[in-house]
Amino acid sequence: MTSETAAIEGASQPDDLFQRLNHLGIDFARHDHPPLFTVEDSKALRGDLPGGHCKNLFLRDKKSEMWLIVTLEDRRIDMKALGQLLGGARLSFGSADRLARVLGVIPGAVTPFALINDHEQTVKVILDRDMLELDPLNYHPLSNEITIAVSPTDLLTFIRDCGHEPEIMDLSGASGT
Repeated sequence: MTSETAAIEGASQPDDLFQRLNHLGIDFARHDHPPLFTVEDSKALRGDLPGGHCKNLFLRDKKSEMWLIVTLEDRRIDMKALGQLLGGARLSFGSADRLARVLGVIPGAVTPFALINDHEQTVKVILDRDMLELDPLNYHPLSNEITIAVSPTDLLTFIRDCGHEPEIMDLSGASGT
């Protein structure tokens, strides 16, 4: 766990998450590694870690609505096209302060598992349909020094247990290609 993650007062930590996953009967494989901040970092250090590798975008619009977009790591996202898919919203990245306040993580550790900290259920969750076809799926568990692998079914179970109903979308229409 990074000292920056530990400094987010009141936020759940990886051990809290692991307890919650165990309580839900969710199996996961844990992989510890140096801190990763980008998809490029992850690709360079993952070795032969199997499954779908994902990226997570914490976004907001001018009305301060917030989204967590969870997609395959190689999917390019055009923000304007994504905004159209989401009903015309003009999207931008949420600030590090907002990210820490709402999801309890630092940039580089954004993850669907951070929904454990969204007690008000203010973040809308969008999952890439193509991503859910892969098994397992790899995410940081509130720390960018750990990756855990879970099944798509278990990911959905966790998100719903946090009080969110994810929207599963075809994000190819938001691709920058």
